[in-house]
Amino acid sequence: MHRLMLASFGTTLLWFAMPASAQDAAAGQRVYNQCRACHTINEGGRNGVGPNLHGIVGQKAAQREGFRYSPNMRELAEGGLAWTEENLRDWLTRPQAFLPDNAMNFGGFRNRTEDRDSVIAFLRASPAATGGDAERPAGGAP
Repeated sequence: MHRLMLASFGTTLLWFAMPASAQDAAAGQRVYNQCRACHTINEGGRNGVGPNLHGIVGQKAAQREGFRYSPNMRELAEGGLAWTEENLRDWLTRPQAFLPDNAMNFGGFRNRTEDRDSVIAFLRASPAATGGDAERPAGGAP
């Protein structure tokens, strides 16, 4: 009985220690729905209130053509900010703490580590990130 409990606890600890790429991208798509009001993710998609997020993981910040970034974001980008998983986690936790006076009107996923990691997994693995159409409902016609 104790071995089973220890094994279960160990598996749980390993899951929390996994990088976002190993997290649940399907859960991330559900969480990403909160982002859709301002962001698109399809390749070549339009910028909205926020920039298009296609292929954002690993990319240099403030690079979306035609999007008007805040001066603070442009300054960080010029200093070499890239959207690594770590930086995305920090940003998604509390954008205003990551970059004071940014224009994003989102309080963050402060106490929801799973949501942050799942959104990052979705951004990395979504069909849109590889050229598909993530904004099409699952099972929908192309």
